[in-house]
Amino acid sequence: MAIAIGDKCPTFSLKDQNNTDFDIQSILGQKVLVIYFYPKDDTPGCTAEACSFRDSYEDFKDLGCEVIGISSDSPQKHAEFAAKHRLSFTLLADTEKSVRKAFGVPGNLFGLIPGRVTYIVDKKGIVRHIYNSLTNAATHIDESLKAVKLICDESN
Repeated sequence: MAIAIGDKCPTFSLKDQNNTDFDIQSILGQKVLVIYFYPKDDTPGCTAEACSFRDSYEDFKDLGCEVIGISSDSPQKHAEFAAKHRLSFTLLADTEKSVRKAFGVPGNLFGLIPGRVTYIVDKKGIVRHIYNSLTNAATHIDESLKAVKLICDESN
């Protein structure tokens, strides 16, 4: 069953691009989170999305937010992708697709391409916004910034 707005963020632990264990509970409840699932490193849409998040990363950080990208690529592949495109945020390797399943991220119509979905999680660990668009990768950043700003405005 897919995660919906108002649901608690699933807890999980995965390897990051440095092959280090990353446990979501280490930051859940402390920061607003942008958790985005994407199909594959170094594909045109995924590269555009990652670079757009990179270019806006300081805006997210200024809002007290952390960005986390998740795909089924290996930590090594993530490390190469992050180095090649100077990505400064966390990339997680969901090689077993267990976290993708926990969130209920849909695939495309034929199930051949993993879905591209972004979840915004507030400081209470509640999913506040979901944006699903496989083909419009760059719009995930604008949608995410709007949602994060709204959450920040509510808490002020």
